[in-house]
Amino acid sequence: MQKVALLVAAVSLTQIFGCEEENAYVAPPPPSVSVATPLEETVTEYLEFTGATASSAYVEVRARVSGILETMLFRPGNVVQQGDILFEIDPSEYEANLSAAQADLKVAEAELDQATTELERSERLYKKGAVAEVKVVEWQTAQNVAKAAKQQGEARVERARLDLGYTKIEAPMTGRVSRNLVDPGNLVGEGEATLLTAITAYDPMYVYFNLNELDLLRVMDGYRKKLEEQGVGPEEDVHKKADVPLYLGLAGEEGYPHEGRMDYSESAVDPATGTIQLRGIFENADRPPRLLPGLFARIRMPVREREGALLVTERAVGADQGGRYLLVVNGENEVEKRTVRVGQNVDGLLVIKEGLQPGERVVVQGVQRARPGAPVDPEDVDMASFKTSVMRAAAEADMESPPKSEGEKENSSSDAGTGSEASGGGASETAASLEEGQAEPGATQE
Repeated sequence: MQKVALLVAAVSLTQIFGCEEENAYVAPPPPSVSVATPLEETVTEYLEFTGATASSAYVEVRARVSGILETMLFRPGNVVQQGDILFEIDPSEYEANLSAAQADLKVAEAELDQATTELERSERLYKKGAVAEVKVVEWQTAQNVAKAAKQQGEARVERARLDLGYTKIEAPMTGRVSRNLVDPGNLVGEGEATLLTAITAYDPMYVYFNLNELDLLRVMDGYRKKLEEQGVGPEEDVHKKADVPLYLGLAGEEGYPHEGRMDYSESAVDPATGTIQLRGIFENADRPPRLLPGLFARIRMPVREREGALLVTERAVGADQGGRYLLVVNGENEVEKRTVRVGQNVDGLLVIKEGLQPGERVVVQGVQRARPGAPVDPEDVDMASFKTSVMRAAAEADMESPPKSEGEKENSSSDAGTGSEASGGGASETAASLEEGQAEPGATQE
């Protein structure tokens, strides 16, 4: 029995130590990522600014004569037309002044008639030798004095008529009238031209913004070439021929929905700030007006057309201490890191100015799983599916689609991740990118 026990123990040790299988390392499969080639399109390069809107005309309405303010004939905040009567000042004093001036004019006319008659009579008598020449001279002088008195009387009548007209205060232009600053019953115009109200013109509307020196040189170079292409000579109106378009957006608006043009620029660059002030003009005929004076405004100015520009989705662009970069998959399905210089945002896609070649495959989804120098399992998608307009349309279609039945929900859930992931577009990709943490804010132009 002791030998049997020893034999069993020996067999057990042999099985444990002599027959042990060797473990072999199996590399994990490369991570799956979505790649897309950059779009090649002709894009318009823009410069973007911030500015403020301003009215095209602003007039202060003041009392031009003194008196008691009798009536107010407008409603504050309404639009008034040029020539509308806004206020009336008590006209009694000015009516009396006009009557007195007219009476003085009649006296001057009568004296002129008398002097003219006496001059004619003295001239006839002088020819007959009945009076001396000095008498003729006296009546000639009297006639000249009477003529001057008549002219003075006419001027006093005109002045009195003007003062009487000033008692009716009219709107000097069409626009929106402010509130009344003086109530009826108060004395106005005594010693000063009392401010009564103000009128602001809303159509058209101006916007003022500043352009720095470097951007100014770019704009000048671009539009110099444009004028040369149009054959505009130095003697022609350059600003009219150039017709520089501008696009404006307010703080609460998406994009730049208002279109206008540049109509003015300062004559010199301010050496203290290194900028030059520009002004755009925008139609504002809607009621109520869309633009008001003093609003913060975002302005976009086209500079030039860039042909064959490369565009990639902004979610594919990363940033580190070295700047902006893309992850590119080469022909051996290995990841390469590319430092790039980005431009403006075009419908959710960024213009890549430097660092990327046409046809290269850019990692657009699964960026966190891709490592430079490591292999990946790429899946091709369409870069155009990442446009903001396409994704918005897909999201709206999902919201507008009728609710599914229980059976449809089960079928759709079993098919999830096949069709939409292969196409590379739609709301499912947006959700996937958010889960991966790849949704980055839009880049601004460098």
